[in-house]
Amino acid sequence: MCGIAGFLARDPGDPGERHLDAVRAMNRSLAHRGPDAEGARAFGPCALGHRRLSIIDLSPEGSQPLVNEDGTVAVVVNGEIYNFESLRDELLVKGHTFRSRSDSEVVVHLYEELGEHCVARLDGMFALALWDARRQRLLLARDRTGKKPLVYRTTREGVAFASELHALVTAFPRERPAVDLDAIDAYLTLGYIPAPSSAWAGVRKLPAGHLAVVTPGGEVTPRPYWKLTRAPLRTEPHADLAAELRELLREAVRRRMVADVPLGAFLSGGVDSSSVVALMASLSPRPVKTFSIGFPHADDSELTHARAIAERFGTEHHELVVSPDMTSLVDTIVRHHGEPFADSSAVATDCLARMTREHVTVALSGDGADEVFGGYKRYAPARLAHLHDRLPRPLRALVRGAVAPVVGVVRPDYGRFARDAGEGESARYLHLVARFDDADRAALRGPALRGAHGGVRERFEAVLAASDGAYPMARLLDVDFATYLTDDIHAKVDIASMTHALEVRGPFLDTAVVEFAARLPMRSLFAVRGKRILRDAMRGLVPDATLSRVKRGFALPLERWMATDLREMTRDLLLSPRALQRGLLAPAAVEALVREAGRTDADRLWTLLLLEQWHRAFVDAPPG
Repeated sequence: MCGIAGFLARDPGDPGERHLDAVRAMNRSLAHRGPDAEGARAFGPCALGHRRLSIIDLSPEGSQPLVNEDGTVAVVVNGEIYNFESLRDELLVKGHTFRSRSDSEVVVHLYEELGEHCVARLDGMFALALWDARRQRLLLARDRTGKKPLVYRTTREGVAFASELHALVTAFPRERPAVDLDAIDAYLTLGYIPAPSSAWAGVRKLPAGHLAVVTPGGEVTPRPYWKLTRAPLRTEPHADLAAELRELLREAVRRRMVADVPLGAFLSGGVDSSSVVALMASLSPRPVKTFSIGFPHADDSELTHARAIAERFGTEHHELVVSPDMTSLVDTIVRHHGEPFADSSAVATDCLARMTREHVTVALSGDGADEVFGGYKRYAPARLAHLHDRLPRPLRALVRGAVAPVVGVVRPDYGRFARDAGEGESARYLHLVARFDDADRAALRGPALRGAHGGVRERFEAVLAASDGAYPMARLLDVDFATYLTDDIHAKVDIASMTHALEVRGPFLDTAVVEFAARLPMRSLFAVRGKRILRDAMRGLVPDATLSRVKRGFALPLERWMATDLREMTRDLLLSPRALQRGLLAPAAVEALVREAGRTDADRLWTLLLLEQWHRAFVDAPPG
């Protein structure tokens, strides 16, 4: 796990040495990702930079950039290649010579064998940049589910890339990009900005499961090297499928326990993290180190459940209570994301990562289980909408008219969803996931945003159209897999963990597990609630009380805090002349939301708060 950066000159005769200062500046911005070593070298018109967090092979031979025997192939990698041992054995048989035990070195020699097709053989979480001197081309690639980030931009003199947005923005102060207002509109819709866009015009995110081959003076044109396939469906008995999943997860956990440094696990006390801890305990000769966070009020916290799992498996357990004053971490979180990001659990995840890093260098987590096995609460109303679609057309409007008012009393967002169930799948799903839907944003936009169009609905429609899911819920899982998982969950965990030089590994996102789950019939995923097959696979290993628990998560208790501890800060920031004069948001709409703090959707206020914090940290700040 590391940070990478680099530059490819537009002119093939332009020596990479001339751009090493920019690469070193990006390296400095990424120092938190790799405190153990730094590398920056030029290879013809290309310069590659690396910050190292040593996990496998702690010796200097594992430092990057890594090169082949004659220096014609050089690579920098962020992440871990879990199948590196089998790949290494295969390459040794073919006569390749290795200088280290690093998992990243297999990329160099695999590329010599397969060229750009080597990426499809890599199983892990990674972002990489490889320079091929013979072909004079740069290969950029990102892992299948987007665990590791890679962003890039074109400058006057070439193409720059890095692990984090802020490195690209601050390293080129004379070419500061403008704010992408369409991306800001997408942010207001979702609370994050989906790839390939970023908050900065011309700065792009390489999508998950994509690669790009770039030559000096050429364009960066990403293309997919992997697609999640949901057909044909598995037809075996459910019990047999559950048994198969248990073994797949055991192997996924085993591979993620390979490290030359101490490791542990995040533990929330829910099904996902408890399953990971249970499997780790069955594979480890020593007590597993576990780490949990909670909140001051017991009804907001899951610490009791986490302690029960820690006691059940005899772990070496550590806890931290997150209090409202810890929201001061928002400034750090905003700076590292480099764009507005409104998932409030980023604060709790940052606190968790900081505590965990005091004891271990690698932590396993339960991330990805909800997207892979269908665990979110919002899938329940989505399934009801699919029942609505099966009604005779004349009855649909009558049912919507009867249901919407009743549901809206309890959950206004579900009421809107029921009212608009007759719309297309992408439009109505937005009612379940949007912070501000189309009507809300129309009222919220100030003059600067009135022409902006985030294109979120079109993004959802594109994913739905490309999905080969055999039933509607499978296609909705593809939407979350392609957007929310990559651009919210992974972005949050990567930034929070790497801020503290902690590597986080997710067994539920193992390729074999993901591809297995994608072909499951609906009955194995959705019963009364989601993740049926995961609960059944873990039965007998994880306590039944845990398997039957309702999902919580690490989101801050914003309703409580916005009405009390954070109320004054929220008002001061959002109603300041500085914020209101930006022209992005309509003052009357913001004032109405602030007045309702603690009595309305707190996530909306948090979304506006983080947008203002980002503007102050980046847009208002001097270049560089």
